[in-house]
Amino acid sequence: MDEAIQKFIKYYHKTKKSSVNTEVSYKRDLTKLKDFLQEEAGIDSWEQVTETNLNSYVLHMENLNYASSSVSRSIASIRAFFLYLEKKNLIDENPSENLKPPKIEKKAPQIMGVQDVEKLMAQPDLETSKGVRDSAMLELLYATGMRVSELINLRMNDINLPMCYLTCVDRRTERIIPFSNTAKKALQRYFDTARPALVKEKTVDYVFTNCSGSQMSRQGFWKVLKGYAAEAGIEADITPHTLRHSFATHMIQNGADLKSLQEMLGHSDISTTQIYVDVSLSHIRDVYAKSHPRK
Repeated sequence: MDEAIQKFIKYYHKTKKSSVNTEVSYKRDLTKLKDFLQEEAGIDSWEQVTETNLNSYVLHMENLNYASSSVSRSIASIRAFFLYLEKKNLIDENPSENLKPPKIEKKAPQIMGVQDVEKLMAQPDLETSKGVRDSAMLELLYATGMRVSELINLRMNDINLPMCYLTCVDRRTERIIPFSNTAKKALQRYFDTARPALVKEKTVDYVFTNCSGSQMSRQGFWKVLKGYAAEAGIEADITPHTLRHSFATHMIQNGADLKSLQEMLGHSDISTTQIYVDVSLSHIRDVYAKSHPRK
């Protein structure tokens, strides 16, 4: 059973150009399913798996209080795996066809107020190379709404500093994102002073590096952001995605149209972008409720 999982991961990587994170998630989800089937039902072959077995596993996850999002992800992994087995004629019938993911309640994204953003941006010490680098990263992330994975994978030739735009490339698409003069100044300062001091003699094409001159990691940026949020006295649990949500919401509040925002964020479906309109309207309603004299 393990061999089939391994072959599926390789097949998915080759045909879907899947990310390492996706492949790790699939392997983890399918290994948990395999363990459950072996221990609870004595199953040692994927051909033996029935729809009842899979429904029992979903119930098992729910009984263990798995989050709805985790159950949904597991079901997606299971369905993709059994479609693969069916396509390769390794099973006669697909027992996952009727598996339904639980309904997930959509939560409003957490956003920062403009004042908190200003406090955060004021924290890096511009007298140090690290502080100059951190300022450039924070300003660029908030100026573009990029994902942190996109930020740390930026290459030097992705940035057009004179024209204030960058090219963001993921596995399937490429998009152009403008950035502000404030972000331009922060980047120029970083390129002129901090980056040469961090990189030293190394040949590194990544825009942002750690203090050793190697590519900045997601965990490294997360620690940087957490540290500055604490220094700024921001009590909310700030994550890199909070800046992306804040960028999008503030853009809508200041008149950005939905289609342009969708392109900047790289959303394939405009309904995903629509949530920021809903957040903005909710904010307006709160302001009205607190401010209108005839409540």
